[in-house]
Amino acid sequence: MKKWSGGLFIIALAMILVFRYCSIVKIEPPKQSRKQSASDFFGNHPTNDSFITSSEIKVKKEAESYKKPHFIEVDGPSELFASHDIFKEGSRALLVWPHMRPLLSRSDSLPETAQGVKEASLAWKDLLSAIEKDKASKLSKSNSQEDKNCPFSVSTLDKIVSRDGVILEIPCGLVDDSSISLVGIPDGHSRSFQIQLLGSQLAGEPEPPIILHYNVSLPGDNMTEEPFVVQNTWTHELGWGKEERCPSHRSANNLKVDGLVLCNEQAVRSSLEENLNMSQPSSDMLTNVSRGGAYGSANFPFVEGNPFTATLWVGLEGFHMTVNGRHETSFAYREKLEPWSVTKVKVAGGLDLLSALAKGLPVSEDHDLVVDVEHLKAPATLKKRLLMLVGVFSTGNNFERRMALRRAWMQYEAVRSGDVAVRFFIGLHKNSQVNIELWREAEAYGDIQLMPFVDYYSLISLKTIAICIFGTKILPAKYIMKTDDDAFVRIDEVISSLKGKATNGLLYGLIAFESAPDREKGSKWYIDNKEWPHALYPPWAHGPGYIISRDIAKFIVRGHQESDLKLFKLEDVAMGIWIEQFKNSGHEVNYVTDDRFYSAGCESNYILAHYQSPRLVLCLWEKLQKKHEPVCCE
Repeated sequence: MKKWSGGLFIIALAMILVFRYCSIVKIEPPKQSRKQSASDFFGNHPTNDSFITSSEIKVKKEAESYKKPHFIEVDGPSELFASHDIFKEGSRALLVWPHMRPLLSRSDSLPETAQGVKEASLAWKDLLSAIEKDKASKLSKSNSQEDKNCPFSVSTLDKIVSRDGVILEIPCGLVDDSSISLVGIPDGHSRSFQIQLLGSQLAGEPEPPIILHYNVSLPGDNMTEEPFVVQNTWTHELGWGKEERCPSHRSANNLKVDGLVLCNEQAVRSSLEENLNMSQPSSDMLTNVSRGGAYGSANFPFVEGNPFTATLWVGLEGFHMTVNGRHETSFAYREKLEPWSVTKVKVAGGLDLLSALAKGLPVSEDHDLVVDVEHLKAPATLKKRLLMLVGVFSTGNNFERRMALRRAWMQYEAVRSGDVAVRFFIGLHKNSQVNIELWREAEAYGDIQLMPFVDYYSLISLKTIAICIFGTKILPAKYIMKTDDDAFVRIDEVISSLKGKATNGLLYGLIAFESAPDREKGSKWYIDNKEWPHALYPPWAHGPGYIISRDIAKFIVRGHQESDLKLFKLEDVAMGIWIEQFKNSGHEVNYVTDDRFYSAGCESNYILAHYQSPRLVLCLWEKLQKKHEPVCCE
C-alpha cells in the first residue's frame, strides 16, 4: 500500500505541475496573415507578423481598459416599449424600434440619452393619443380631424402679443433658412432689450429652455458706456451657458459659423482706423475710440429712438443676426439647443416692437392631395436580399427635404424596382404637431423608421446602429449606405462604382486617413480626452455618404448587442472606430476612398453632393434627366 500511495502522490504532483504550466503558457493558433492597412503604412509600422505593431498595443490597452457596460434604470423605456395595438398591427414605421431598447439603458450611454429617452416617452404618449383620436374620427366618419398646423409663415398679425412678452408661436420649429424679422425702436425706458427663442417646456420644468438669448445693451449717455450684444443659452439642468459678447475683446476671426465671423469686427476695425487716421484727433475722440464709443456712434446698429429691422436666420451651423442689411453676430448651435426645437419668440425690455414675421418655416403636406403619392411610395421588396439599403438621417420637421428626395434620386430605377431600398431614420420630436404630421407621412409613404428617442445631435450614432440592424435583420442587403436628407446621391453611379470592389470588409466613401479629435471646447465636434485619449482617429469616411459591406454591419450589430463595441457620439468617426475593431478581430478591411463624394457642396462629376436644399435637389435631378450629365446647379 505504501508503494502505491507513493506512486499516486508522484502522479498527482506531475499533473499539478502540467496544469500550472498550461495555465501560464497559453497555446494560440497560428496567426493569419493580414493586409497592411493605411494606418499601418502612414505610421511606418513593420509589416512582419512577428512584430507587435503600435496599433495592436493600443488595441490591447483599450481592451484591458474597456469594461463591458451594465444596464441601468432609465426613465422612459417602459412607456416606449409597452405592448400596444400599434405594434400588433405591424406598423412599417416601427420595424427597428424593438431592437433599439438595449442601447438606451447602457451604463456607457451617449450624452443626453437619458433625457432624449425621457422626452421621447412623453412625446410617444401624446402621439398614441392623437393616433387613437384619428382612428375614432375615421370610424365615426367625423370631420373632427385636426387641421394641418405647419404653416410657411406666422406674424404678429396672426398672434396677439401676450403679457409675458411672447410675440410669436412657432408651430413646428425652425429649419435651415428659416428667418425671424423684427421691426422695432429702442424706446429709452431701459438701456437694454432682449430677444429670446424658447424651446418646449416639459412637465415638471419651471421654465422652458432658452435656445438663444440675445441681449442688446445700448450706448450710455454722452457715449461713455460701450454698447454690446450678448448671446447665450439657458436650460433648467445647466443654467446659463458661456456667454458670447460683441464687440469681442478677444480675436475671434478664426472662429466662424457658416463662414461668418462671430462678431462684426470688420466694422469695429474700420471705424477705429478711420478715426485714428484723422489729422490731429482730439483727446476726447481718442478716449471714445479706446472705450468703443466710436463704434457706438458710427457702427453699433441699435440706437435709442432709431427704428431698425433685425433678421435672425438659421444656418447649417448656427444662428445669424442681420441688422439693417448688415451681418452683426453669429452663434453656433449648442447640444440639445437646436433650431428644430424652437417653439416661441419672446421680446422683453426697452423695445417698442412694430412688427414681427417668421417665414421659411417647415411646411407639412396634405398627403391626401398629393397627385403622385402612389408613385412616391416605397416599392414592395420581394427579394430575400437587396443589393443595397440606403439609410437617410432626417429630422422630424424636415418635410420638404424628404419630399424633394422622393421626387428626385429616389426615382432611380434601382430604387423603384426594389433592388435598392431607401429609408429615413428619424427620432421623435418634442413638438406634438410635428409628430402627428410625421406619423401621417410615415403611413402615406412607408419609408420612415422612427427612433425611440428625441433627435439630439449627440445621439445620431444610435441611428447608424439602427441602419445596420435594418440592413441585416429586417431588409437584408449586400451593401449598406448612410447619407443625409440634404445630400443628392447618384444611385446608378454608386452601384456602378461598387462593381469590382471587395464584397467583404469594405468601407467606401471620402475617407480621412489621418485626422485628429477637435479639442476646442464649444465646438460641435468637441471630444475630450476621456472620450478619445489618442492623438488620431482610425480611418473614417465623411458622414454625408459612405457604404459598408454586410459583414461589417453584422459585426456592428452583434458587437452592440453583446456590448463589446464602444459608443461614440460622432457617428462617422464611430463607424471608423468600429471598423478598426473589426479589423483587429482578424478581418481584412478594404478602405476605398473616392473624392467624388463631396461633403461640403457640389462639383461636376459628383457621386454625392452635400448641403443641397430641396430646390437644388430637384434641380440636380432635372439636369440629370435632360443633360444626362452630373452638373451642379450652383
